[in-house]
Amino acid sequence: MAPSVRLSPATRSLFDEPLAIAVQGLGPRQQVTLRASLRDETGQLFQASAHYQAGDDGELDLARCPALPGGSFSGLEPMGLLWALQPQKPFWRLIKRDVQSPFLLQLEVFEGHGERPGRLLAQAQHERAFLRDGVRRVPVREGRIRATLFLPPGNGPFPGIIDLYGTGGGLPEYRACLLANYGFAVLALAFYSYEDLPKEMKEFHLEYFEEAVNYMLQHTQVKGPGIGLLGHSKGGDLCVSIASFLKGITATALINGSVANVGAVLRYKDITIPPLGINPKRIKVTKSGIADIIDALNNPLEGPDRQSFIPLEKAECCFLFIVGQDDRNWKSEFFAVEGSKRLQAHGKEKPEIVCYPGAGHYIEPPFFPMCAASMHLLFGKPVMWGGEPKAHCEAQIDAWQQIQAFFRKHLTGKPSGTCSKL
Repeated sequence: MAPSVRLSPATRSLFDEPLAIAVQGLGPRQQVTLRASLRDETGQLFQASAHYQAGDDGELDLARCPALPGGSFSGLEPMGLLWALQPQKPFWRLIKRDVQSPFLLQLEVFEGHGERPGRLLAQAQHERAFLRDGVRRVPVREGRIRATLFLPPGNGPFPGIIDLYGTGGGLPEYRACLLANYGFAVLALAFYSYEDLPKEMKEFHLEYFEEAVNYMLQHTQVKGPGIGLLGHSKGGDLCVSIASFLKGITATALINGSVANVGAVLRYKDITIPPLGINPKRIKVTKSGIADIIDALNNPLEGPDRQSFIPLEKAECCFLFIVGQDDRNWKSEFFAVEGSKRLQAHGKEKPEIVCYPGAGHYIEPPFFPMCAASMHLLFGKPVMWGGEPKAHCEAQIDAWQQIQAFFRKHLTGKPSGTCSKL
């Protein structure tokens, strides 16, 4: 019997779902190297490989067989070939640009454990998709809003969420559509560097976000009385500002967000919040030319920088802070703790804070490979994001469940402002 790769699901799975990988038809205790490859939409190649030894029966099941030392990972890691994928081009991050097409994963089995791959014994292809069957993707161009709405299959209304990314700009849709697969109506909202929106992060007007909030609150497929906000990085502090100044927000989840306004002036009506100061002298650059920017921002508790602290005590919503404790972008845990102190000092409910040791800045949906360093648009050079790959992967799996549970709990019909005691 010739060796073959057995996958479950066989041909297609959602990107955030586990994939069972096994090889059958090998010789007893045969040594092989497994390699996973994936190209992003720009053609950049990501690869991971691991050394294995088949069982006495010639079977190799990654859920039962540990990877041996010498590859991209070792130990019992059923999904290691996916979370350990690394770009062949330095400082390149895996991003899904068109969620309507899947990523194509190639799996190959080679003879032996050599430096160079031995003879190819078996191979398989598998589609890692982003949209569950029946999820509707609706481009939104109403008023100034530039967004994409994802609606789950079936008859709504569904709990509604606005999803914001960070300083990368544009309109990333992949997190929003993966979340919509689980029964949420999710609006992926662009806020700069997209179509006719401002090209640069100079100043933001909350009136733009207010339009998006009202669009969701009035949508027939969105279940009221309030909606949720989900933001990562710069998107996190924008979510805090939206929740603090606008009506109709019931739950706000931040992934490595800030409670101070960062990077651009924020305006709403007659209110102006300046950005937190930055001291470039506190940036360290490694020998390989990667910037460590963790200490670059000023402290929002000191001096004039206190004006950049967002008045989140005005918010009428519940908060969830997802924190990577090895975030090198900024001090996410400090921001979460100070936000919690401020809420409680004003008699507000204590927020949920979930901390992940060994997780870096880019806590993405499950099985996105960790990005250790990539170009930072504001700094114009590669910066380190932090994280240890295995711990980071485990954090992404858990955080994804925490985020969904948080929104389910708070968006399924309880009136705004009545947080249950945690």
